[in-house]
Amino acid sequence: MAHEIQFFELNTGAKIPSLGLGTWQSSPGVVGDAVATAVKAGYRHIDCAQRYGNEKEIGLVLKNLFEDSVVNREELWITSKLWCTDHAPEDVTVALEKTLRDLQLDYVDLYLMHWPVCLKKGSVDFSPENLMQPDIPATWRAMESLFDLGKARAIGVSNFSTKKLSDLLDVARVPPAVNQVECHPSWQQAKLHSSCKSNGVHVSGYSPLGSPGTTWIKSDVLENPILNMVAEKLGKTAAQVSLRWGLQKGHSVLPKSTNEARIKQNFDIFGWSIPEDLFTKLSQIEQANLVHSYSCVFKWARLVRGTSFVHDTFGPYRSIEELWDGEI
Repeated sequence: MAHEIQFFELNTGAKIPSLGLGTWQSSPGVVGDAVATAVKAGYRHIDCAQRYGNEKEIGLVLKNLFEDSVVNREELWITSKLWCTDHAPEDVTVALEKTLRDLQLDYVDLYLMHWPVCLKKGSVDFSPENLMQPDIPATWRAMESLFDLGKARAIGVSNFSTKKLSDLLDVARVPPAVNQVECHPSWQQAKLHSSCKSNGVHVSGYSPLGSPGTTWIKSDVLENPILNMVAEKLGKTAAQVSLRWGLQKGHSVLPKSTNEARIKQNFDIFGWSIPEDLFTKLSQIEQANLVHSYSCVFKWARLVRGTSFVHDTFGPYRSIEELWDGEI
């Protein structure tokens, strides 16, 4: 029988469910139904963020699920993230307290620094003048305090390059448990995977299907001929193979959907596996995508590039290469 890979053990000893529901770009009024559908279908991991603007609705649904005994709090893994406007140490606790109120929880299982980027407190957009110099060690120390208090059972980062993660590991008292990054067969992040594994940091992959529902960017991840060849041989969809590939690579996956049928279809990645010969073929996929953005076509590997955080004058990053330390 295929290895199920239902969980991955973190450096805290906690077990993070390998499949989670992403809630980025899930609109208010829709996201609640998606979360309820996912939990009833068997999902035990919900990926949230204050920036997504939908944590209040998710909190209402979680409350109902608990009250109706659909699931217990202890059975669910809830992740949230610290937004870039709240990097000042005195704001970190306040930000998590707001998230806990919105989600109607006493703690989150995982709290991530959303980006290695600092924006002016109170700013609501990405205007260049809002870009500030981040102090990652100071922000991290404040997050460590939340871990000490048990308000965040684990802490980690998101969108950190290999170098930025290494720099943090050098100064962290509590090492990050997770680095949540874009990861899919067309952007496999081999260097980052290797570094994280050697340092005991779990990789969690967002956009594992290439964000097919994103309105401002269209990619061809699920159209890759190698991926579709493997899917056909296994009698699975390209999406299911992409997700199963992630599990067998050793990282959790966070597909986002608000469609009931697709939510259930994305859950069907257990009880089977990709044979070694076909898994090897997936490693041969070219690390680039044809990306259609604003009527232009580019060939990029990374879909989520963080261009709003780069400026010639404001902030610390003068180029995409600097933001990602060349990992683009």
